Amino acid sequence: MYQYDAIDQTLTTERVAQYRDQVDRRLSGELGEDEFRHLRLRNGLYLQLHAYMLRVAIPYGLLSSTQLRKLAFIAREYDRGYGHFTTRQNLQYNWPKLTDTPDILAHLAEVEMSAIQTSGNNNRNVTSDPYAGVAADEAEDVRPYCELVRQFVTLHPEFSFLPRKFKIAISGADEDRAAIGVHDIGLRLYLNEAGEAGFRVLVGGGLGRTPFVGKVVRDFLAKEDLLAYVHAILRVYNMFGRRDDLFKSRIKILVHDLGVEKFRQLVEEEFELARAEEEFTDPAELKRLAAHFAPPDYENLPDQTPELNGEFALWHERNVAAHKQPGYAIVNISLKPRGRPPGDASADQMDSIADLADRYGLGTIRVTHRQNLVLADIRKKDLPELWQKLAALELASPNIEHIGDIISCPGLDYCNLATARSIPIAERLSERFDETNEHADIGDLRINISGCINACGHHHVGHIGLLGVEKLGQEHYQITLGGSSTSDAAIGEIIGPAVSSEKVVEAVDNLIRTYKLERRNGERFLDTYRRIGAHPFKERLYGNH
Repeated sequence: MYQYDAIDQTLTTERVAQYRDQVDRRLSGELGEDEFRHLRLRNGLYLQLHAYMLRVAIPYGLLSSTQLRKLAFIAREYDRGYGHFTTRQNLQYNWPKLTDTPDILAHLAEVEMSAIQTSGNNNRNVTSDPYAGVAADEAEDVRPYCELVRQFVTLHPEFSFLPRKFKIAISGADEDRAAIGVHDIGLRLYLNEAGEAGFRVLVGGGLGRTPFVGKVVRDFLAKEDLLAYVHAILRVYNMFGRRDDLFKSRIKILVHDLGVEKFRQLVEEEFELARAEEEFTDPAELKRLAAHFAPPDYENLPDQTPELNGEFALWHERNVAAHKQPGYAIVNISLKPRGRPPGDASADQMDSIADLADRYGLGTIRVTHRQNLVLADIRKKDLPELWQKLAALELASPNIEHIGDIISCPGLDYCNLATARSIPIAERLSERFDETNEHADIGDLRINISGCINACGHHHVGHIGLLGVEKLGQEHYQITLGGSSTSDAAIGEIIGPAVSSEKVVEAVDNLIRTYKLERRNGERFLDTYRRIGAHPFKERLYGNH
């Protein structure tokens, strides 16, 4: 994985010193909260309902075992013993004290980590396919390009104060595991008919108050032109994006208002100017970055799957994915145990996962946008033993891509923007659908829950999406159906009036019963919905109301 050079380390260390001085001035009263707010946000520090929240960047979701142990140490020493993994492949601490946050950032800097630009109107954490480099279906490892973009946009003088926050996702696989269709910029590396590798570029995706799937602005972009084209898109956004209206300031609104053809024209013009002015991607620099992600010296192993039986067989079916190297497998660690907050991991669990990564893998851990973890290089012969270790840690729930694999934001339990709770609904749903046989019968089904319209829980792209809303002082949940964040990205359709907190689990159960009655030939929930539409679901859920 990428190792900081002198420039990276100097930037991070100096930022910690700057922030420490800013906190001191805030505590002394020299800085007021309005002045301090913009400074703390650029260092990932939010003020939520009950306490500060610190968001730590995990670039393209990749962690070393040393870094994960540091995150565990911080959770234990400065928080309440756990961290929350997010849909942006980051980690959040929900209870840090302001006085401790400079020390936390200093600890992060010791292991080449930071919280820079995890908030504010700038480029956020660049995210990617958690299987990058090992996926059997990828054209090329995109992690060098993720790092290239990360370095380019971090503290770029022109793009560090954009009209609004900006999110980039990059994938190189046939299956979209990075949700590129719902990002401000989505990049998919693929091979064209001539066998050349390049990027398909999508712009204007995003969720929140006005959800959109991104539009293709260039079908094939040569790899050496990546930074020049990203630069051109950001320039157009910076010049034409609205700054007068918070709700109309995202690039998705600009693409929608201009139309994709006009937007494409502006970007292409800026792209040609940029290429004429300078060379954005130095081949030597890209080669240097690629060396950090060179394939390891894998053992020459027989490609044999261990004997599958009992609970191990079920876990293997759902939580283990194909690896490009014979004799190896990709292991998904579910952070969605029955009746627990999705995405949370205790300090002890983080330490133990780091140990497992060292013992059974190659010392790295990936974070997924679905709030789970991945051990990417596991010898197939070690899978039974690893499964037993994970089970002892309560981390072997066999629910990846099934109904228990729920995405949830922190909601009203923590967030001052939320209008309803998310975590208790996720816990109740995971308890209701806990039976292994029921998981198998329901099959591939994604439930996503957001506590407010900002959609941090990605409810718009859940097969079943739940949006918390407030009605007459009570928590209710608006239901959407038919969303997807994969290669067939789609925004879910609102199917009717919001249901109360007391009835929302029953409502989801009703929707699933409808699916079971209507499905054909082993269809997924999403396939059935797309075939028959919303009406049968509405009719059974709402009746004559």
